[in-house]
Amino acid sequence: MVSKLKTGPLGLQSIYFKDAPGLLSWASIAGKKEGEGPLGSYFDEIIDDAAFGQDTWEEGESEFMEAACKLALKKAGLTAKDIRYLYGGDLLGQLIATTFGIKNMEIPFFGLYGACSTMGEALSLASMCLAGGFADNVIATASSHFGGAEKNFRFPLEYGNQRPPYSTWTVTGSGAFVLSRTKGDIVIRGITTGKIKDYGIKDSMNMGASMAPAAASTIYQHFQDFSSTPENYDRIFTGDLGKVGQEILLKLLEENNLDISKQHRDCGIEIFNPDTQNTGCGGSGCGCSAITLAGYITKQMLEGSWKRVLFVPTGALLSTVSFNEGQSIPGIAHAVLFETRKHQ
Repeated sequence: MVSKLKTGPLGLQSIYFKDAPGLLSWASIAGKKEGEGPLGSYFDEIIDDAAFGQDTWEEGESEFMEAACKLALKKAGLTAKDIRYLYGGDLLGQLIATTFGIKNMEIPFFGLYGACSTMGEALSLASMCLAGGFADNVIATASSHFGGAEKNFRFPLEYGNQRPPYSTWTVTGSGAFVLSRTKGDIVIRGITTGKIKDYGIKDSMNMGASMAPAAASTIYQHFQDFSSTPENYDRIFTGDLGKVGQEILLKLLEENNLDISKQHRDCGIEIFNPDTQNTGCGGSGCGCSAITLAGYITKQMLEGSWKRVLFVPTGALLSTVSFNEGQSIPGIAHAVLFETRKHQ
């Protein structure tokens, strides 16, 4: 695995950070169903009211976003005035969950859309900004909401449609991270930016199949760029492939002589118990990987269980317009390499 390089481009799609930006603090605000799942004890706050005291799902998601950002700031001992930029996004049209959620914080804002890969995109761009010396502290954040996503992409909840067994359940919640140019016990050693991959999947319920090729492409290229092998990582986490997508991912990588089965985990598989929670193949949405990272993964790293983790959020780049016009569903995945500072 590469070491002692200068900060800059690496291979075809990656960037290596010699003076690695760090995670100064983080926060996870989860919904009731997420709190009842296997990772519930890891989240900072669990909100039983899916609308978060508001009149609509969308307004509620904005509350999740704002609460996560403010809690992360509180943990860091900072205020909004200490933050140079905020990178964030969600699944709703025009990023309304994010824009309405953070508007009163008055932080210079980059709105991002990478579908469910948005947390990886936000962390990647935030890290580049810090490594380039353009800020001392930034926030990266993402959110999603089951009710809002179903209404936006599938069917309103009142419709009561039947969900196929290979579908996933959009996570309600938000994760936020304060990143620092020089501080943090967990650092971002590098990133690998994904390419769009489209294998012709048209079923909007089958998110795992549409995203798995992009995840395989990004993970494979990461290994090439960093001259690494699966054994160099304690865990490799994809965002929300679910059980179907995980199976496809492992097969695609095996075709390239890569076996990550021992290291691989999927945030969507980890966050729910399908036997008791009726969540199909697992969780999905921007919030899925965001709160799993902010709750579960970071805790394992701080406790020393894992020293190097490759975090690969995955996204399905469809819209209601593209779906209704019969287009296929392209996928994207962005990889972020985390290390504990003591491991450097």
